[in-house]
Amino acid sequence: MSLWNSLVKYSSKQDILYKVPVRYLNLLEYQSKNLLRRTNVAIQDFCMIDDQGENGLDKFNAKEYVIKAQILAGGRGKGHFNNGFKGGVHITQSRQEIPNIIKKMLGFNLITKQTPKDGITVKKIMVAESVNIMRETYLCILMDRQRNGPVIIASPAGGVDIEGVAEKTPELIKTIPIDIFEGITNKMANELAEFLEFKGELKPKAAEEIKNLWNLFKTVDAVQIEINPLVETDDGKVVAVDAKLNFDDNAKYRQKEIFDMEDVTESDPREVEAAKYNLNYIGMNGNIGCLVNGAGLAMATMDIIKLYGGEPANFLDVGGSVKEEQVKAAFQIITSDPSVKAILVNVFGGIVNCATIANGIVGALKSTPLKVPLVVRLEGTNATEARRIINESGLSIQIAGNLDDAAEKAVKAL
Repeated sequence: MSLWNSLVKYSSKQDILYKVPVRYLNLLEYQSKNLLRRTNVAIQDFCMIDDQGENGLDKFNAKEYVIKAQILAGGRGKGHFNNGFKGGVHITQSRQEIPNIIKKMLGFNLITKQTPKDGITVKKIMVAESVNIMRETYLCILMDRQRNGPVIIASPAGGVDIEGVAEKTPELIKTIPIDIFEGITNKMANELAEFLEFKGELKPKAAEEIKNLWNLFKTVDAVQIEINPLVETDDGKVVAVDAKLNFDDNAKYRQKEIFDMEDVTESDPREVEAAKYNLNYIGMNGNIGCLVNGAGLAMATMDIIKLYGGEPANFLDVGGSVKEEQVKAAFQIITSDPSVKAILVNVFGGIVNCATIANGIVGALKSTPLKVPLVVRLEGTNATEARRIINESGLSIQIAGNLDDAAEKAVKAL
């Protein structure tokens, strides 16, 4: 898991993968489980321990304990810490052993296949009640563009790579569209419980869990709720052992409590700062900073910089409804990267007004003088007025006639 879910663009000319960020809110496992508990979804009981002194272990008892490092990355159980300790998930029946395990996890970097090479610092640890799992199933509710609404995906083969199950045994995957007004009916829930192979008294329990998950999906404006695994225990319970939730960013205004849960400590501070202004930022390894409007234009800009022998240092997408103050903030964020030795602004004004971009650039440079070369290419809505604003500003800004000219000038400016 990551604070950024990325769309990937492959450039055949340059043999490079560009990741174009699409910002989504991701929660840590314990936060997701708290939301599940609110809507009566059955979960394991747990307590939290963190680096700020919280320690709920004193009042928590179980026959067997699961100690889980809380970071936004998968593969924690198979990961390792930078102090040599193995595994971000441990199971023990000894309460006395827990403090020693926590001591080796808390404050150290956990490295998994989904983290950066240096890992992510563990600041919170969840200690949960272990359950004896008899059988694992998979359940997911998500918004599906192809069906123009939510669907539920279920499989009796849970707890494993669901993509592999779909590829090798597609008959073990059931996908059912959900009428957004009718929701998950009793009939649908019972059919799904039966498909998931819950039998006897477990069948109505599983059906109830499915309906509770649908209620949560609607209540929190989720775009995905994935339970892997949804398990059958040896004492006759149906429990959501692990959960991943994603939310609709457009619903932030009515889900403020949930969005305030976001842990930004694992994020690039520039990404966090950009998000405050409704901008998208991503850092790269070159020395030319890029300010663009739109992901497609960002990728084209990076391609052409590479074509002329340059390397993009970052790009910041200002979107289509940008205001002058956002442009000013964008410049401050781009130039906060010490590796940036030149800046290329490439804006095609369709929805966005080029004059707004120009005024934002001039305002930013007058309040904070720029110490690196700046090349600007503006086309589209009010482009002529935008170029006039820049020319009359008296600032040292190179105006490019087209994208080739812009990239060439930016690379030469180095």
